[in-house]
Amino acid sequence: MTDRPHIKLELISDPTYLCGARELIASISRRLGFEDMDCSKIALAVDEALCNIIRHGYNRAMDRPIWISVWPEPGDEHSAGGIRIVIDDEANQVDPSRMKSRDLEDIRPGGLGVHIIREVMDEATYEKRAPVGMRLTMVKHAPRPSEPPSLAERRPAPAVITERTPGRVR
Repeated sequence: MTDRPHIKLELISDPTYLCGARELIASISRRLGFEDMDCSKIALAVDEALCNIIRHGYNRAMDRPIWISVWPEPGDEHSAGGIRIVIDDEANQVDPSRMKSRDLEDIRPGGLGVHIIREVMDEATYEKRAPVGMRLTMVKHAPRPSEPPSLAERRPAPAVITERTPGRVR
């Protein structure tokens, strides 16, 4: 990984912009080779992290900075590569060892952001930034396909034939 992110986005802590951040992360994930379901899960993890920053770190203030940095992860013998996402803020600092989800037996809305992030991502590390704020580093590895598809396996799309009569298409 290079020190300089391939993409760096700065946004303010206004929930209006969460949709754009989710869509950006999902699109990048798709371009890096993830299946649609994994793209949605990665975007969900980012959304949960951003919501936690806004709600808990900034106490719902809508004008504070958040930075999202993205790098592609190189592949190896176990993975076809992946994505590294780092989210930085200037929010209230929390002891990283205290970053826990609530008990899953406690059925009620909310409080599962940390659990979702840790379930979805292969790595999730919280750390304090100096002098203020927090950093969340998340990594998701793309699964290596068992065998690359061969050209012989590709089947042509079925031909679509329409019968045209004046003013109508069937």
